[in-house]
Amino acid sequence: MTLFDLSGKVAIVTGSTKGIGEAIVHRMAEHGAKVVVSSRKADACEKVAGEINAKYAGQAIAVPCNISEKSDLQRLVDTTMKEWGRVDSLVCNAAVNPYFGPSKDLPDDAFDKIMGANIKSNHWLAHMVLPQMVERKDGSITIVSSIGGLRGSPILGAYCVSKAADMQLARNLAVEYGPSNIRVNCIAPGLIKTYFAKALWDNPEILERSTAGAPLKRIGMPDEIAGAAVFLASPAGAFMTGQTMVIDGGATAS
Repeated sequence: MTLFDLSGKVAIVTGSTKGIGEAIVHRMAEHGAKVVVSSRKADACEKVAGEINAKYAGQAIAVPCNISEKSDLQRLVDTTMKEWGRVDSLVCNAAVNPYFGPSKDLPDDAFDKIMGANIKSNHWLAHMVLPQMVERKDGSITIVSSIGGLRGSPILGAYCVSKAADMQLARNLAVEYGPSNIRVNCIAPGLIKTYFAKALWDNPEILERSTAGAPLKRIGMPDEIAGAAVFLASPAGAFMTGQTMVIDGGATAS
């Protein structure tokens, strides 16, 4: 087995029809994993799964899921178990941010939506896949957090709180389930060229402002995050747990 080999492994990736999540399912399939493509829209899931199967036959299924609905998450896991009999790797990538602005104006429903989708759904989903991982004494959970969880923000306050909480969720689960050989980590991306972050790169002037403080002076690409997800799910990442990998072009270092 090579360090990054995922042959025979099954991975669920939420929010995997665009951006970082889409890059992760493509790269995991490329490294041999069977992948479950999931986001809210069925047609988008089918499209990405179809693209993967065109390259690697039989390695992807599409299971639409709204992460805010507990029954949807359970169906996602149940469908995967029925199809492939196991979940070796869970990547909690889907997240929401319905509000930009000062925290004093944050509506209660937006706060609840952010905390529910970005923290509680990850807690639910992790505990849905953990029992069979414990049984096999093997498994990997990766939560896609953000450098927002490491710094304050005047316009993304609740989102940043949720992303900091994801880092702590990973630490807690790592401590609880490490004795069963289950690893739980976070990836904290900086500014990545995704639809989710479009407001920060669409305009050249804003993009220049957004990247001026980072040593690499540029925006990151989804593939530059996908490699970390492959690492964490593979034998290469077998001794890493409870950690947050920051991939931000150096933004938090400067």
